Amino acid sequence: MSDKQPGNPLHGVTLERVLEELVVEYGWAELGRLIDIRCFNNDPSIKSSLKFLRKTPWARTQVEELYLVKKED
Repeated sequence: MSDKQPGNPLHGVTLERVLEELVVEYGWAELGRLIDIRCFNNDPSIKSSLKFLRKTPWARTQVEELYLVKKED
């Protein structure tokens, strides 16, 4: 089985990298405004946010969608 995913723009990009790039681009306050989840608004950190996003598919989807929109700009 091939590990290539030609139609997946997130292939090879870790969730940690996605989150770090979004934090650099928007900052925690703006990120928390765009995606209203507690781990972005109350004492945010990469570690706590990753833990939450890995367990919460709907939140991870929102983060990945924002990342893709940012990449299109």
